[in-house]
Amino acid sequence: MAGGFSLKDDLFNAETVGGLAARFRANDPGFDPGFEGRVLARFPELELKQRIDWIAECLVEALPDDFPTAAGVIEAALQPPLDPTRRDDDFGSFIYAPLGEVAVKRGLEDHRDRALDLLEQVTQRFSMEYAIRPFLNRWPEETLARLTQWADHPHYHVRRLVSEGTRPKLPWGIGITLAPGAAMPLLDRLHADPTRFVTRSVANHLNDISKVDARPVLGALNRWKKAGDQRPDELAWMTRHALRDLVKKGHPGAMSLLGYRMEAIIDADLSLPDTARIGEALDFSVTLTCAEDQPILVDYAIGFIRPTGVRRKVHKLSVTGLKAGQPLTLTKRHRLPADATTYSLHPGPHEVELIVNGRIRAAGIVTFTA
Repeated sequence: MAGGFSLKDDLFNAETVGGLAARFRANDPGFDPGFEGRVLARFPELELKQRIDWIAECLVEALPDDFPTAAGVIEAALQPPLDPTRRDDDFGSFIYAPLGEVAVKRGLEDHRDRALDLLEQVTQRFSMEYAIRPFLNRWPEETLARLTQWADHPHYHVRRLVSEGTRPKLPWGIGITLAPGAAMPLLDRLHADPTRFVTRSVANHLNDISKVDARPVLGALNRWKKAGDQRPDELAWMTRHALRDLVKKGHPGAMSLLGYRMEAIIDADLSLPDTARIGEALDFSVTLTCAEDQPILVDYAIGFIRPTGVRRKVHKLSVTGLKAGQPLTLTKRHRLPADATTYSLHPGPHEVELIVNGRIRAAGIVTFTA
């Protein structure tokens, strides 16, 4: 039977490693002839992040010992920058990720400025948000000064790095010692960027901060709304994206900023089945009524049974509106996969809560069966 899709094999393989080596050889015919073989020999035992680190180690051995010279060799081997006219979804080639690790391994301690120059170039081919973080930890003031310059960079991938690299809770990234709001002055400059790739990062950065303290996030969004520098529709999208975790928690300030009234009197008739089979789906409906016109944000939460207790997870249902006295019925089919790779479902009673404008309006129990 054929194996499933492998991201590590799709991104890092003989073709991509060979292409990287070919770019180096185009500028230096004497580039290590055994590079590809040494790299690929260990691939079967390595996971994705380990492959990036291993390629970087092999590059360190193959490049000149003098880092400024090695950085020049790397820059000469780079493909042209990613299209600066695009607005989103242009991530570049993952095979360039090891180049950032080379900058960290060889430049962090003794060649900080030259290494940051290199990251400025490489990030225009593939994002360097993971490679910049060791520099923020080792040289916080100097690195923030460089990021301040980059906030006005002509290439949007460099501007995005300013926000993405300083995120307090960057997924899969090492922790940084900066205070959660340390980069807010940079976000103030980036929030009006014309590129969605940048504004999405700004919104994600705010969402990270909100997990620690909601006040600076709400303050920034209100400040940006008053400034009027960003298009209203884009700022509205950024606001929704930045407040998504606060909305799941029913934070009053977030709800108010988005225009939803938590105090609105809304009746909810939740219709749940007695049981739902794991491997199939949970089907339910709700009918909502209100005495006045009302924008509504409808979520639902399921308390999933885990070996260590119950984990409550909030899911989106609808963003819509109620008309005074007119019932609105919403339906949902929530899949209950038996073969999910990231979590397991367990038989037993599960509480389902209906949340409208940040408040629980109805709840019931469904028994999951095997």
